[in-house]
Amino acid sequence: MEIIVADKYGFCGGVKRAVKMAFDNASIGVYSYGDIVHNEIVVSDLENLGVKTIDDTDVENSKVIIRSHGVHKKILDELSEKNNEIINCVCPKVEKIYNIVDNFYKKGYNIVIIGNKNHPEVIGINSYCDDNAKIISDMEDLDKLKSIDGKTVVVSQTTNNVDFFEKAINIIKNISKDEVLVYNTICDATSKRQESIRQLSSVVDAVIVLGGTKSSNTKKLAEIAKINCENVFLIQSINDIDINIFKKFNKIGITAGASTPDKVIKEAVCRMENFDKGEMMEAIDNSFKRIRKGEVVTGEVLYITDSEVMVNLGYRSDGIISRDELAGGPDVNPQDLYEQGQEIDVYVLRMDDGDGNVVLSTKRVADMKVWDEVEELYNNKENITVTVKSQVKGGLTADYNGLNAFIPASHVSIRFQKDLSKFIGEEFETEIIDFDKRKKRIVLSRKNVLQKEVDEKREEVYSKLQEGDVIEGTVQRLTNFGAFVDVGGVDGLIHISELSWNRVKHPSDVVSPGETVKVQVLNVDKDKNRIALGLKQTTEKPWDVFTNEVSVGDVVKGKVVNLLDFGAFVRLEQGVDGLLHVSQISREHVEKPQDKLSVGEEVTVKVTDIDEENQKISLSMKALIEPEEKEEVKQQPKERKPRRERKAPKREKRVEEPKQDEFNMTIGEMLGLNFADANLDSDIIADEKEISKNDEASNEEVKEEVVEDVNEKEEATEETVEVEESEENTEE
Repeated sequence: MEIIVADKYGFCGGVKRAVKMAFDNASIGVYSYGDIVHNEIVVSDLENLGVKTIDDTDVENSKVIIRSHGVHKKILDELSEKNNEIINCVCPKVEKIYNIVDNFYKKGYNIVIIGNKNHPEVIGINSYCDDNAKIISDMEDLDKLKSIDGKTVVVSQTTNNVDFFEKAINIIKNISKDEVLVYNTICDATSKRQESIRQLSSVVDAVIVLGGTKSSNTKKLAEIAKINCENVFLIQSINDIDINIFKKFNKIGITAGASTPDKVIKEAVCRMENFDKGEMMEAIDNSFKRIRKGEVVTGEVLYITDSEVMVNLGYRSDGIISRDELAGGPDVNPQDLYEQGQEIDVYVLRMDDGDGNVVLSTKRVADMKVWDEVEELYNNKENITVTVKSQVKGGLTADYNGLNAFIPASHVSIRFQKDLSKFIGEEFETEIIDFDKRKKRIVLSRKNVLQKEVDEKREEVYSKLQEGDVIEGTVQRLTNFGAFVDVGGVDGLIHISELSWNRVKHPSDVVSPGETVKVQVLNVDKDKNRIALGLKQTTEKPWDVFTNEVSVGDVVKGKVVNLLDFGAFVRLEQGVDGLLHVSQISREHVEKPQDKLSVGEEVTVKVTDIDEENQKISLSMKALIEPEEKEEVKQQPKERKPRRERKAPKREKRVEEPKQDEFNMTIGEMLGLNFADANLDSDIIADEKEISKNDEASNEEVKEEVVEDVNEKEEATEETVEVEESEENTEE
């Protein structure tokens, strides 16, 4: 006896998803609205776990499982209103039909559903067009359909017979007077199961169809099998039939409906062991794919959740991919990567996860492909672009298509980088300097790539640069001795002495990093890799500008830049410095420039002298100050007598001492004062100043005579004369 198992049979993706979700949530106090699937064995197993099946909405504050075929929309609303937690096990493909019907019904389309009008799935679909759909269950319904007015959308029950659906579509299109949109919503798994049993039934003597008696898709499998084979047995399990009736058959085909678990098929095989256990079990085993740990195999996505992907491997057990083993990484949403029914390559990590599932990984498959790719790039000496992930001891870690690579600190940049954390998140083009596929090691260098670029740019720059060229560059960094400027990928140096025609304390006073400047090439030394640049050479000399614009006697503005004991240096608008001597700051006596001026103060001065040979400028503020007119309190000033010309006494030459009998009066006696007992302290000198102010004309005559004949031994008298001469110079 030969046992042949259909290529496609058993749980479809939607049913498998629903059953798994139901068993994951099964416990005492949990309800299932209707049978989770049309299989009494599955329903019984759930009941043993405490799940109660209900057909009304009288429960509240509970957990309610919604069957895979779906329910009427109003039932969902009522259960939700009673604060129940809904475990939605509806097949994703059924929910897709809900969306199609809801969308086109709102647009005014007629809805036609081809399927069993009493099936829960069709009832649920109809609720999304307010129960107004035309439902076609058989040929009799088609005969009653005379015409359809308006635009129409046609959908199908997911477990429908493909042949009947196509016939119905042709009739609907013939009687419709308007647009007809057809959505073939029959599940692919259903189509494949039906086609598989159609082929199998043509080469066997008998067919066993395992599945629930209420299951629509199981019934349709039996109907298709009867087209080619007379001996078709629809049973829920092998225990429902006397197996002795199979003795007369040489070839027996076995298939199962979408709601039939694998254990039912295995049980059927075990019960038939009395006929030819070895051959029957071998046939079953041969129908399964053989897989081993570490292999890469192809499977079909059954269903997708937020945390895992279930895959049909064609093996005794299905495979499961956890979120951590997805190719996109743990942060990716599995539903964004795959679709139900999609074929994917997976890596077998373990044969059993403890629950009977094969543990799979798509990340390992992707990694293996990437490792092969990196190996080829390494052998071909090609660069790769990576993204820096983090800073570690000794360098940086980077990501290349999911693989970890290491960049040593010495290979991050051409120049030493103290802070490597600033590179996190950046993309680098790197060279693979070490690769070991067996040890899973990739070592990269960004420095080598940058150095090659710099070398190429340097050759290009040196071939073009000539001394005397004026070019543009970007300031890269500053040092105490100058500024480094990028001139086409190569750095040149502007020495601090070449930054400005004026004295510069630090380069930051003139330029700043990132600034674009125009410089002149002063020297190019390719052997030593040095380019000397000048910034001041691109500007006119301040002295030339000054001499062209300013003449002696002009009044100009400037800013105090330095203060010394003998005067202040003022930087004029043309950029040159002039000396403002302490004696030229004010008409009053100024001891130190700091008493009147401060660094940074803006002043207005008069140019008193320009020494072009030594490039020196003399300035004066005093020349801009008008002499103050002195007012007489009681009388008008007397007309002054013309002064006779005299030479100022020199301190080193002493006046010949007059004889006592020729001159024996002091200046105090001449003014009517008695200095006999005085010590010429500051009070007496102040009194003399006051007397001098009140009688200016008289004092001047006396002072002139005293200067000529004064006795140097009388020191007090000499000091008084010097004070009075100072006042006279101030008035002038």
